[in-house]
Amino acid sequence: MSVVSDADVVGRVHSIETFGTVDGPGTRLVVFCQGCPMRCLYCHNPDTWEFAHGEKNHGQGGASGPGEDMSVGQVLETFERNRPFYRRGGITVTGGEPMAQPDFVAALFRAAHAAPAGRIHTCLDTSGATFSATGASRFSPLLDECDLVLLDIKTADAAEHERLCGLPASHALELGEELARRGTPVLVRHVVVPGITDGEEEAAAVGRIIGDWDNVVGLDFLPYHTLGRAKYERLGIEYPLEGVKAMEPARARELRHTALVARARRRAERGR
Repeated sequence: MSVVSDADVVGRVHSIETFGTVDGPGTRLVVFCQGCPMRCLYCHNPDTWEFAHGEKNHGQGGASGPGEDMSVGQVLETFERNRPFYRRGGITVTGGEPMAQPDFVAALFRAAHAAPAGRIHTCLDTSGATFSATGASRFSPLLDECDLVLLDIKTADAAEHERLCGLPASHALELGEELARRGTPVLVRHVVVPGITDGEEEAAAVGRIIGDWDNVVGLDFLPYHTLGRAKYERLGIEYPLEGVKAMEPARARELRHTALVARARRRAERGR
């Protein structure tokens, strides 16, 4: 029986950004995976939602449908052509939802760590939408290869999470617990949407959640923007947050401070 090398593993890719500066440390090659089971009201990449052949949570292989097939080897060739620019960066895989293609991303990260020209830093940007504690073993090969995880906490309110995203909050929280158990460095991201996720208690609740995770190395409160609206128009999709104005960056910074205060209190309660 032949063994497929990591370089030959194929994933479904929406696009590649060759000089990303906001998805992990340094300048990075950013791979956008095709397919996501979530439907966040504020998503600015609706063109990454659909999976190949309409198959949710698989997104591997196939010659038709959205996105395109790319091998690990092809992605690394793109990186190597510009390696000098990535000296203090690496590769980030985002989406869509990259954890819907765990085998592809695991193979890419393994190959990146073993690159002949030198180890490449790996970063996973995820909402954890396909993760569950009961099925954690499926994702172990991927999580073993993550140098950094950017984890989205959409909202701390479980009921609101289903309305906002279409899936339970448990996926992200269970992934957060697993990453904390592993000690994997995590930067938590939270999008601040006016009238939805911009309350003081919401911010404090996010802070209490991450106060239980000793591996959190950063917290970003990202102001909601409307830059993705044009994509909805091109796709003929109604924009879910029509009339909601962009979030003031200053207010997002204030709420981040609220979260950090709540995190510090929670850590003090735990004796950390």
